[in-house]
Amino acid sequence: MRRARILLAILALLWPAVVRAEPPLWVLHGRGATVTLFGSVHVLPHDVDWEPAALKRALQDADELWFETPIDPAALLDASRQALAKGLLPEGRSLSDMLSPDGRARLRKAEEDLRLPGPQMERLRPWMAELSIGEAAYARDGASADQGVERQLADAAPQARREAFETTAQQIAMFAGTSDAVQVASLEDTLHDLQDDPDQSRRLIDAWLKGDLGGIDKEGVQALRQSSPALFKVLLTDRNAAWTKVLLRRLEARPPRHGRPTRIVVVVGVGHLTGAGGVPALLRRKGVRVDGPKG
Repeated sequence: MRRARILLAILALLWPAVVRAEPPLWVLHGRGATVTLFGSVHVLPHDVDWEPAALKRALQDADELWFETPIDPAALLDASRQALAKGLLPEGRSLSDMLSPDGRARLRKAEEDLRLPGPQMERLRPWMAELSIGEAAYARDGASADQGVERQLADAAPQARREAFETTAQQIAMFAGTSDAVQVASLEDTLHDLQDDPDQSRRLIDAWLKGDLGGIDKEGVQALRQSSPALFKVLLTDRNAAWTKVLLRRLEARPPRHGRPTRIVVVVGVGHLTGAGGVPALLRRKGVRVDGPKG
């Protein structure tokens, strides 16, 4: 009985730490707006319980709900059209010819494992092939963008006006506008990880669910920085700087006529929010009061 009481006491000490573990969230304070900033994962398995109570409360009171790009049906259809228009190689070129011998072998293995149509893959530019392979790998593991944070929040806060930092065309252009060399290097790195480190995405999701900023930064940010500095600049550094400017303008704006700051919820990929180059750190260096985790 004594041992049982000791065990229960230990569990009582541990339990608060367990129940508090949740994806990271920050609150930004300014005279013009109060911004709840939530770091999302775009692709998730089914039945993941991820939504923090603080996010639910913020959504109930939100005047505006911001995403990276619009996620209404028309915008998603436009994204598909843009990707198809910019994702195909010119006649006479093939994806395999752009890859190293090891990359070609790994591509064939991925096509076999994921049941991807080889002839159709050969028509894709490397960035489009990488997205197609990634989507198929997630689907094999029971995950999809439909289960990701943004899609699950698409109908949240019906009272809030929808806003976005970028258009779908801008986001597609970020991928399509990089050089062939950068695209090929990124694709080959993805093919390598798919076969040699298949648990990376699971580690990222686990770190996110626990609010482990160090783990998120390692699996979702530093891996990209090391494998492709050029893509890291395009997808993270430049966008973080642009979004910080937008948020600063909203935070420093004159208070609206109703006398209180506008209540805004911002949902963007969690990789944009960690580390010294993340949006919370950039805003702190601008003197903004940022409540929430550091690191």
